[in-house]
Amino acid sequence: MDKYTVLKQYFGHGSFRPGQEELIDAVLSGRDVLGVMPTGGGKSVCYQVPAMLLPGVTLVVSPLISLMKDQVAALRQAGVPAAYVNGSLTAEQQRLVWARARAGQYKLLYVAPERMETSSFAALLRDVEVPFVAVDEAHCISQWGQDFRPSYLRVAGCIAALPRRPVVAAFTATATAEVRQDIVRLLRLQDPLCRVTGFDRPNLFFDVQRPRNKREALLALLRERADKSGIVYCATRSGVEKVCAYLGAEGIPATRYHAGLDEEERRANQDDFRFDRKTVMVATNAFGMGIDKSNVSFVIHYNMPKSLEAYYQEAGRAGRDGSPADCILLYSQNDIRTARMLLSEGNDAMTSEQQAAVHQQDLARLEAMIGYCRTRGCLRGYILDYFGQPHEERCAACGNCCAGYREEDITVPAQMILSCAVRVRKLLGYDLGKGKLIQVLRGSGRQQMLDLQLDRLSTYGLLKGMSAVQAGELIDYLLQEEYLAADPAHGGLYCGPRAAGVLFQGEKVTMPLRADRESVAAAGQARRSKGGSPLPEGAPDEVQARYQALKEVRIRLARQENVPLYVIFSNATLADMAVKAPRTIDELLEVSGVGLVKAERYGRDFLQAIAHSSL
Repeated sequence: MDKYTVLKQYFGHGSFRPGQEELIDAVLSGRDVLGVMPTGGGKSVCYQVPAMLLPGVTLVVSPLISLMKDQVAALRQAGVPAAYVNGSLTAEQQRLVWARARAGQYKLLYVAPERMETSSFAALLRDVEVPFVAVDEAHCISQWGQDFRPSYLRVAGCIAALPRRPVVAAFTATATAEVRQDIVRLLRLQDPLCRVTGFDRPNLFFDVQRPRNKREALLALLRERADKSGIVYCATRSGVEKVCAYLGAEGIPATRYHAGLDEEERRANQDDFRFDRKTVMVATNAFGMGIDKSNVSFVIHYNMPKSLEAYYQEAGRAGRDGSPADCILLYSQNDIRTARMLLSEGNDAMTSEQQAAVHQQDLARLEAMIGYCRTRGCLRGYILDYFGQPHEERCAACGNCCAGYREEDITVPAQMILSCAVRVRKLLGYDLGKGKLIQVLRGSGRQQMLDLQLDRLSTYGLLKGMSAVQAGELIDYLLQEEYLAADPAHGGLYCGPRAAGVLFQGEKVTMPLRADRESVAAAGQARRSKGGSPLPEGAPDEVQARYQALKEVRIRLARQENVPLYVIFSNATLADMAVKAPRTIDELLEVSGVGLVKAERYGRDFLQAIAHSSL
C-alpha cells in the first residue's frame, strides 16, 4: 500500500492538497516537519496517511477532548483503527485501550499532553513501537502564541524519554514567524521541513459590525440563519450565560460551553451541538480548538477577541468543508476595556520577567486586533498582512469591500464634545466617564447633574437633538483617533493629543461611515440563498434536488449509527455526489471524500437515493 492508496481508500480523495504530499514524504523519509495550514486545509491528513504506512502506533498530541472524539469517530467510520486516552474515559476503559494498543490494534492513538507524563502511559511506551509523534495545535507551546498551554512545554521531554526517538511533526493553523521559531525550538525539531501553505480561506465572508444594540443585532443575524449551525463567542463566562439565556428566551435553539460548567454538562452540550440537536453554541474560547464539525455555517463574535491569531483560529471553525460561511464580529469600544482586563490576569507558570514580556506582546497583539475592527480597508487583506501573506488589494468578499465608505464631517459635534470634557474637568476637578459626559451633552435633568451644577456649563445640552447611541458612536470614534483619551482605571474622558488642533487650530474631523449597508446585507442574502451548500453556482434544479435527497439519507444514517452528520459525509462530498450522480460503487469511489470503507458501508443507500431522484 502506498500514500495514494491510503488517501483514496480511507479518506476518499484522489489527490493531495497543496503542501500535504511534501510534508507526508518528509515524514516517511524520517525527517521532522512543521506544517502551517489554514483550518480546513487538511493538516490531519499529513499525519494520518503516514500513520497508516509506518509500523507500530502513531501518537497524536491533541489539546481537547472534543477534538479527539471528533477525529477518532471520523477515522473509525473510514476504517482506520484509532483510539484516544483522556480524562473522559473510566479507568476500565483506559485499561482496555492500553491492552489493545499493546496488541497492535491501533494505528493512531490520540493523547492529551498531560497524559504523556503519567506512569501508565510511560509503561505503555516501553511496550509498543512509536515511529512517529504528531503534535497538533502546536502553537500552544509558545508563550507568544494566543493559546499558550504550559503542558505543551513538557512534550519534548516525554518524546526524548522514548526508547528510540521518533519522527516528530508539528501542525497549526495560525502561527506568526516568531511562534514558528518557538515551535521548532521548544519541540526540539531536528532539521525540520517547514511549510506554510497560506492562511487564506476564500469561502469565508468577513464582516465587522458596530450595532447600537448587540443583543438585537445578534438575534437578527441568527434568525436570518435559522436553519444553519454556528458558534457565538463571548469574552467571559458571564457573557455566555447571559447571551445563551437571552437566545433561549427568544426561541433560538442554543446551548452553552465554558470552563465553569461541570465536565458532564460540557460533554452533553458539546454533543447537542455536534449532533445538531442545538444549532447554536454560545461559548468562551474554551470551546472548539480544532473542532472537527464540518457544517458550521457561521461564527459570530459577540465580543472582540484579544488577538488576531485567536480571532482567526475561532472564526476559522466556520466552513471547514469548503461551503460558504460567515465570520461576523460585533464590535464596541467596551470590548477594548474587557480585553485589557483579561490580559491583566497573570500566568503562574511564568516568572515575573516572563509575564512582563508576554504582557507587552499581548498588548501589541491587542492593538492589531483593534486595528482589524477599525480598518476601512479589506478585512481579509488585513488578516493576510498580519500573517505575512501577499494578497489582492480588494477581496470583494468582506463587509468593507462590499460596502465601501464615505467620509462625514463631524468637526462641530467633535468640538462640542471636547469642549465639554475640558469644562467638566475645570468645574469638578476630575473627569466624567462616557455615560455621564453624554448626559451633560444631551442636557439630562437627572438630580446628579443639578447637584454637581453641570447644568450651568455652556456645553450643557449642546447635543440634545442627538440620541445617546449616536453621541456614544462619536465619542468612540474620537477615542479611537486620539482626540479623546480615557483613564484606564476609572474610564474618565479627557482631551487627547489631537484635541488641540480641533479646538484651537481649525482642523476638521471626518468620520468614515459605511456608504452602503444594504449591499452587505444583499451579499449575505445571496450567499444564504444557496443554502450554504458548496454546489456550483447556477447548479441545475435536478442537482439541487438530488443534493437535498442525499442530505436526507445522511440524516437517517447518522441517527441509526448515533454519529454526527459530517462523520457520514461532509456537505462538500454530498455536493460532489449530487453533481456526478454515480450509478455504481466504482463511480461512487470517484466522488471526493468517498473512501472504500464508507462506499461499502453506505454506498447502497446513497446510490438508491440518486437512482430514485432521477426517475
